[in-house]
Amino acid sequence: MDYAAYIRTRITELRMQKNISEYQMSLELGQNKNYIQGISSGKALPSMAQFFNICDYFGITPMQFFDAESLHPQLVHKAMEEMRSLDDTDLLLLISLIGRLRNK
Repeated sequence: MDYAAYIRTRITELRMQKNISEYQMSLELGQNKNYIQGISSGKALPSMAQFFNICDYFGITPMQFFDAESLHPQLVHKAMEEMRSLDDTDLLLLISLIGRLRNK
């Protein structure tokens, strides 16, 4: 897998979902105006610290960043937070309900 290409594509995908320009995102991250354009074009990659800032910017975890299957990472994150408070019986009930919903 070409991880550099994936990172570039994923940042662009998330940025477009928020309808934010490369210029605007660069400035909001505290970088120069061409920072995100450089990543998108393949001229640069974010440092690890900046990668975490980018995830924070989008309101997602690094794990969610790499989970392109999730169309709504913020909703998945919220659901995970709520599920942590459930006991085993409720979790099993929820899993059953998800199974029923998927079969419709």
